[in-house]
Amino acid sequence: MTHANGDAAIEQFLNAVESANNKLGKKDRRPVLIHGQTIRQDQVNRLKELGIFPSLFPMHTFYWGDWHVNSVLGHPRADFISPTQAVRKQGLMFSTHHDAPVALPDALRVLDATVNRTTRTDQVLGPEQRVSVYTALQAMTTWPAYQHFEESSKGQLKQGMQADLIILDKNPLKIKPVELHNLQVLETISRGETVYSKN
Repeated sequence: MTHANGDAAIEQFLNAVESANNKLGKKDRRPVLIHGQTIRQDQVNRLKELGIFPSLFPMHTFYWGDWHVNSVLGHPRADFISPTQAVRKQGLMFSTHHDAPVALPDALRVLDATVNRTTRTDQVLGPEQRVSVYTALQAMTTWPAYQHFEESSKGQLKQGMQADLIILDKNPLKIKPVELHNLQVLETISRGETVYSKN
């Protein structure tokens, strides 16, 4: 797993993986690009051929999106930070994360940012990079399990799986996307046992 945020660092990582593949043969190693915040489209195009799994940080659009527009990247580069839809168009899975303690460990804020991409001033940053609620949920469950070679034991509600899950107060697939960050966790279950209950 390699943390690479800027496009120059991402380029170094891509080239390193390419060199390793050329030397050792392309195998199912699942090298992970952590953050990939300012990845370019041409770099997204290389992820699949190199077998790299992107773990993106879309919550960056909420916490620092306005700053990136006004101070660092400007448009259109800021619109492409954590480009989840571009990754999906390449047929790739991705995972999402919150990077605590840099940002609060709030999984529902991650879900909201992945779907809505709104900044703190309520601007949509890169609307073409938004994904569906279902896709965003996959990026927090099934796909991270695959990322860690744990797809046979985690990530799905299925017999024989580890049974780690949460119960929410509303169905995230049936509420308005702008309300996702207001969801409440009623219960947390790990390995089939309740470890948290709001009541």
